Amino acid sequence: MKSEEEARPLTELLLAHAAPERLAWLREWPGLETLLAEHLAACREAWPPVTLSPEAFLRHLARHLPPQGAPADALRQLHAADLYLACACAGGDPQALHAFEQHILQKVPARLGQLPESTVDEVLQVVRQRLLLGMGGAPPKIADYSGRGPLRAWVRIVAARIVSELSSRDGRQELFSEPPETLERMLAPDDPERELLQADSREVLTEALRAALAALSERERALLRLHHLHGLTMDRLATMYGEPRSSVARHVAQARERLLKLTRRELAARLKLEGRELESLLGLVQSRLDLSLDRLMD
Repeated sequence: MKSEEEARPLTELLLAHAAPERLAWLREWPGLETLLAEHLAACREAWPPVTLSPEAFLRHLARHLPPQGAPADALRQLHAADLYLACACAGGDPQALHAFEQHILQKVPARLGQLPESTVDEVLQVVRQRLLLGMGGAPPKIADYSGRGPLRAWVRIVAARIVSELSSRDGRQELFSEPPETLERMLAPDDPERELLQADSREVLTEALRAALAALSERERALLRLHHLHGLTMDRLATMYGEPRSSVARHVAQARERLLKLTRRELAARLKLEGRELESLLGLVQSRLDLSLDRLMD
């Protein structure tokens, strides 16, 4: 038996979310109900594991309707299955994220030309962050995909722009460096233990943290950001990366431990302290860093 939503005409669902200036145009469209049904059937056939309600899809489609006066074939030629997948990814559907990783993202490197493997990995990490994570309350950027062309081509353009950014030193710094004020927030402002660090020691701490982050691989930085800043669970990370949960959890733990060790090593090299004084400061910093990685990666 169909649910109440599935029993509603698709045209009615689309009109409920379309902009007012498009309503008359849509109401006059002959065969719109049949066209929407064909699109929805093609979506479900292309991505059978993905769960997305007709209303959620048509609400998303309404945002990306071609403007009034566009060629009549514009809606017919919509890459509906790709739009459906993008909509589900924007909503965080695990099966959609897995399909995006396997069928879209992993096909991109072959079209980027000859690049070092490390650069390819870096590019894919940034694509994941830019397209699949919402920032500042905004929806993920993949929600901006309109379905006018293939999703794979759209993602490839995004990736090519990132390659261009990475080719310049300034671009790399913009993408991956952490500002000093962000690093210093690893110790909570209201933490009385912070007062144990003199101003010059805090400056050294910032430099040590920056050096430690720079020494991490982009995959390690990405995993720490995704888990500690954006709050992605191990299950969602496993889906996004197409890896077993235990493997992803191990990589996150290893990245976290490596950051701690690198920070400690940098502090030991930069601070000209000895014996108990050095060990006391290092112990304080390490314990607070262990508890405050979310602030560090903000």
